[in-house]
Amino acid sequence: MKLAESLTLPCGVHLSNRIAKAAMTEGLADINGQPTAELEKLYGIWSDGGAALDLSGNIHIDAEHLERPGNVIIDQMPTPEMRESLIRWTKAATRGGNHFWAQISHAGRQTMKTVNPRPKAPSAVKLSLPGGQFGMPVALTETEILQLISRFGQAAQICKETGFTGVQIHAAHGYLISQFLSPLSNLRDDRWGGSLENRARFLLFTINTVRQLVGPEFPISVKLNSADFQRGGFAFEDSLIVARWLQEAGVDLIEISGGTYEQPKLLGIEGMEEADPQAVAESTIAREAYFVDFAKAMKDELSIPLMVTGGFRSASAMEQALKSGAADVIGLGRPLCVMPDGPKRLLGGMAILPKTETQLALLPEWLAGLRKIKMIRAIDSFAVQFWYYSQIYALGRTGRTDLNMTVFAALREVETYQKNWLRNRRAALARR
Repeated sequence: MKLAESLTLPCGVHLSNRIAKAAMTEGLADINGQPTAELEKLYGIWSDGGAALDLSGNIHIDAEHLERPGNVIIDQMPTPEMRESLIRWTKAATRGGNHFWAQISHAGRQTMKTVNPRPKAPSAVKLSLPGGQFGMPVALTETEILQLISRFGQAAQICKETGFTGVQIHAAHGYLISQFLSPLSNLRDDRWGGSLENRARFLLFTINTVRQLVGPEFPISVKLNSADFQRGGFAFEDSLIVARWLQEAGVDLIEISGGTYEQPKLLGIEGMEEADPQAVAESTIAREAYFVDFAKAMKDELSIPLMVTGGFRSASAMEQALKSGAADVIGLGRPLCVMPDGPKRLLGGMAILPKTETQLALLPEWLAGLRKIKMIRAIDSFAVQFWYYSQIYALGRTGRTDLNMTVFAALREVETYQKNWLRNRRAALARR
């Protein structure tokens, strides 16, 4: 069984099997961005679940640029209390003998207006999404860019010191580094924009900084879009070139994903505009795993290990992806919100993980016809994502899932929790 085989990364670190719990945003940090007892409980459960590698959700390097309220924040040297909370978290998250890597991120222009109405980004290009949830960004200065690169390195070093066994630099899904890579969101005419070499400079400088601070034997991963799927954006041909540069820079694992908030292929749903097709041959396995064919096309030209996340449910598709060379590691996300011991069950012979999203919808059945409207379908799909957020909340608070929760109830729970978190954080900051 290929899933059960070990893997040695270029830095010499061993993964005991080929299954990873992919990064999923948790929203369970306290108002100071510190890990909580809920995060410890959640990751202890996932650690017991049998995956060789667990990735954290977004750990942000700037408290003013969160992906959502409740993110863990490492944007300065930690206080003794923060350091101890990180140590407790990593201890719980590695109790099963697995690796626990920190996903380090900055949301850039994908920072919600409720968090920051004028976020920093490569250029002043606003997200083309309805609803007014994201403000007009402000272009970063050269000094600010260099400071952010330094913050990525500092966060990685702190993560190593507090018990994480590796880091992943988030350069996908339309977050800050992905924004630098895309010619749609990066309109700069200095050394950080224009050519692909310039647009990739932020990412490559970040990798170099992190490597200098964590040393040669500490795993560094990058989450990279196979494509943004937007016309004129970051295309597969660009991604392949950047992947080669990452391999030359000494990265140990690349996770292949795709899409942005504007084109959310990472969730397996359509954006507001027609997705730009990419010149990659499609296989039957791609009907289940969204990005496997992009990884296969990359693997034909690269030696670096690749992780593929998105859509996998059946053990047979996972085995096929591994045996065909399309992937070296299989990333699992949503299934582990409802079956946290899914990796252990797969390794024990389970054929198919639950695909709960096929039974979830915000709209009642009598309004199902409205899903023909693209905007309604997108809203419905994002509401389903909130249902998974609620399952993460439940696991962290009680150690059990709440599969009877409706999508509407989950939507209300998450929105209320995030509003309260923001209100309490602002009140605490005002008192300082």
